[in-house]
Amino acid sequence: MVQDGLSEIQEIIHDIRASVEFVNKTEGRRLIFGEIVHQLRLLDLVLIYDCKTRWNSTYEMLACALKFHEVFPRFKDREPSYTFCPSTEDWEKVKKVFSILGVFWNATHIISGSDYPTANLYLNEVCRIKTLLDSKANDEDNFIQLMVWKMKMKFDKYWGECNLMMSIAAILDPRLKMRVINYCFPLIYPPHEVQANINKVRQALYDLYAEYVELHVSSSRGSGASCQIVTNDPVSKSSSSSSSTMTHITGMCEFLSHIATVEPVQPEKNELDIYFEDGLLTATEKSSLDIVNLDALKWWKNTTKYKILPKMAADILAIPLQKR
Repeated sequence: MVQDGLSEIQEIIHDIRASVEFVNKTEGRRLIFGEIVHQLRLLDLVLIYDCKTRWNSTYEMLACALKFHEVFPRFKDREPSYTFCPSTEDWEKVKKVFSILGVFWNATHIISGSDYPTANLYLNEVCRIKTLLDSKANDEDNFIQLMVWKMKMKFDKYWGECNLMMSIAAILDPRLKMRVINYCFPLIYPPHEVQANINKVRQALYDLYAEYVELHVSSSRGSGASCQIVTNDPVSKSSSSSSSTMTHITGMCEFLSHIATVEPVQPEKNELDIYFEDGLLTATEKSSLDIVNLDALKWWKNTTKYKILPKMAADILAIPLQKR
């Protein structure tokens, strides 16, 4: 998706990349460039190269080069052999593309820069991207419109493939729950589709939970009550007494086994309902909880309130949602 944005200024990127290489090639050129930077009272930063196959590396190269956009024309005046200088119009295009790609760059760093699974973080970042693309779809600049149109096509395909799992993962973040769906979906879907998609996610969530309940029930059946027949010592008891005790215990075992099969112990109340009724997890003055950087998966592992939901949350939150 991001490569579609960069492709719209591919020739300009080529010139900027060539400019960086040209300036850094000799000590003399670096000194001239540095003098101009000093004259313009800019921060003394170094031009950086990019890795052509990594869009975030190219983004960082552009971020650096944009800070020196006034330097390159002056450098050209002092270096006649320098022929790669982007025009004023080129820099304006770079600024516009750069501002759009900045949202993608931030999202990538929020998600991939974390030390723990982050499936629960995707939805909010995707929502920001969708809002940005919608706002730029009717940009006055035709080349921005074309670029955004291409990116929206990729976005719609990606969202269509991942929306259910991404939404469920976000809901299983105790800071977000269903509130995040109620907030994001009106920004992602047309008004007439919002409620239907909220209902779809909610139903999928409860259906998934029902499967985990069934697994829990099956496990309970497999580990149901088992009895060991105990008899009194035949030496110290009469044979009739021993026979009576043995019959009583065997009958109880049969009854308990029957109950474990037909009436397994189930949660008194749907844990999802309890989870939603508890409200959102928030920070308090007395709490040392880092609510902004919360590791949702770790939170579920440490909670003792639920029996079934932690297993479901652990499975969902650990799923890698591919970034494109």
